[in-house]
Amino acid sequence: MAAILARARPYGVVILLAFVLGVVPALLAAVNLGYPFRLAQLTMIFIILAASLNLVSGVAGLLSLGHAAFYGVGAYTAALLSARFGTDLVVNLVASAAVAGGIGFLVAIPTIRLVKIFFAVATLSVGEIIILVITNWYDLTRGPMGVRDIPGFVVLGMDLGSPLRSYYVVAVVTLVCIWIVHRLSHTVYGNALRALREDDQAAGAMGLNVGMMKLVIFAISTALAGVAGALLAHSTNFISPDMFRLPESILILTMVVVGGLGSLPGAVLGAIVLIILPELGRDFGQLRMVLVGAVLFLSILLMPKGLIGEVTAFDLLRGKPSR
Repeated sequence: MAAILARARPYGVVILLAFVLGVVPALLAAVNLGYPFRLAQLTMIFIILAASLNLVSGVAGLLSLGHAAFYGVGAYTAALLSARFGTDLVVNLVASAAVAGGIGFLVAIPTIRLVKIFFAVATLSVGEIIILVITNWYDLTRGPMGVRDIPGFVVLGMDLGSPLRSYYVVAVVTLVCIWIVHRLSHTVYGNALRALREDDQAAGAMGLNVGMMKLVIFAISTALAGVAGALLAHSTNFISPDMFRLPESILILTMVVVGGLGSLPGAVLGAIVLIILPELGRDFGQLRMVLVGAVLFLSILLMPKGLIGEVTAFDLLRGKPSR
């Protein structure tokens, strides 16, 4: 399979665009139901979250357990702007990225010197603090009641709230986010981030500004999570603090680990598997989560480097079959 994908690499981008923008919406339109479109949108939103977390945890080696909190910051930013001021989707996306990324940059300043599990615990704590602020700042966020009646996708005064149009909006934003992550992780800058992951002291000795690089990549990762949050707010028309707690962060991290740490294709595949798989087992009721857990356990046990490990992903990008 890897050899086939490697030979098809020159046409990979065209095939991906045709599949996401042509084949998938045509199949969903043929079903003629709103729910498959919602599921497709949710899958793409989690693809952005998994890809952005993979950028900081897989490529840079900074284990973050508070990613869902910045996802929530982006969602609340877009929801409050659109519900109270009627702002455009483009404005909301930029504002959500700026607010989430800015908060990520600020909270990383005192914690970025921490390493490994200590940084993970710090991000977990920061995430819980953010959710507590959202929950208790009732005058702004309506607290546990959440924000209702969030407008759908509106761009330049055009209502794009129909299932098909909403799909295309989320698909285009997702592709842009994936392109950003790809350019950051598959260039000289990405190699510098991997140097931090392997040995930040050696990277510093080679002249890299370790602290600033960690701050910037963490801010970019949280900004992309904010974009995903804005898409969620406009897709569901309702958000509440319970949607952005620790279990969501663990789910996003699981997508990255199952897909393959450091591998962008792996993060995308991990998000698709962990969103679609529970839906396919819906007929099994509560037993479906047992089945999902068993699949996750076996995947980690049998494929510790993930479904598409980092080395395999690089082989595919270079056009070389993986051995």
